[in-house]
Amino acid sequence: MSRLLKIAGYFILITGAISMIAPFLWMVSVSFMPEADIFSVPPKIAPFPPVLGNYTGIFKNIPFTIYFFNSFFVASITTIFQVLFSAMAGYAFARAKFRYKNFLFFLFLVTMMVPPQVNIIPLFFIMRSLNWIDTYQALIVPGLFGGFGVFLMRQWFMSVNPEMEDAAKIDGCGSVKLFFSIALPTAVPAVVTLGIFTFITSWNSFMWPLIVTNSESIMTLPVALAQFKSSFREVIQWGDLMACSVVLSLPVLLIFIFGKKYFINDILTGGIKE
Repeated sequence: MSRLLKIAGYFILITGAISMIAPFLWMVSVSFMPEADIFSVPPKIAPFPPVLGNYTGIFKNIPFTIYFFNSFFVASITTIFQVLFSAMAGYAFARAKFRYKNFLFFLFLVTMMVPPQVNIIPLFFIMRSLNWIDTYQALIVPGLFGGFGVFLMRQWFMSVNPEMEDAAKIDGCGSVKLFFSIALPTAVPAVVTLGIFTFITSWNSFMWPLIVTNSESIMTLPVALAQFKSSFREVIQWGDLMACSVVLSLPVLLIFIFGKKYFINDILTGGIKE
């Protein structure tokens, strides 16, 4: 009986994995197909022979390099500063003693329960009052702070034994040096985990960039991909569209592949207190 349950469990897992990876594999396959083979009958599963014309086409039809740079720049800056601010705030909530600490932390948790769509209109008016519409500031600044990051870093620092930090305080180590030299290096798994989540969220962000950007020089890649169909007058170049989607997915895959070691370590050890 247990063996049958084990087989059934593996079957469900394999079926789920195939159902999730199949659309991605199809997207990659179509990106290497000539336009005539995409909707051929019978349908072709793999490109033979593969062509690179779709990837060169995205540079000819749209200013792809500008869109890619905008997305990478915004996602990178947002990730760096959100991780830094979240780590500092999380460390303060975990170690510092001040009045209303628990109440203020509760307010951070409340922000996690508010749907992001609710904040769009107030944020838009704030950006407009600052004359930041259609600028990098409007794309970056609202994403520099987040309740989830503060919560994650606070939980990590609370799970770390403070004996080393206490010893450093006795030796005369200041608060800033204590944070950057001792506390932050111990939180590398949590930092990388938060960095992965933040980068993916910023990289895939669509609604906010769509609202606050007007010109092509500021437009990010997800918004450009949504408008990719309108760049053609009558015929949609599906090969070019899939090639653009593949390139859009690559940074996220690379970030996760190089950070998965710390990501898994954070999941395994995040709830263990010493």
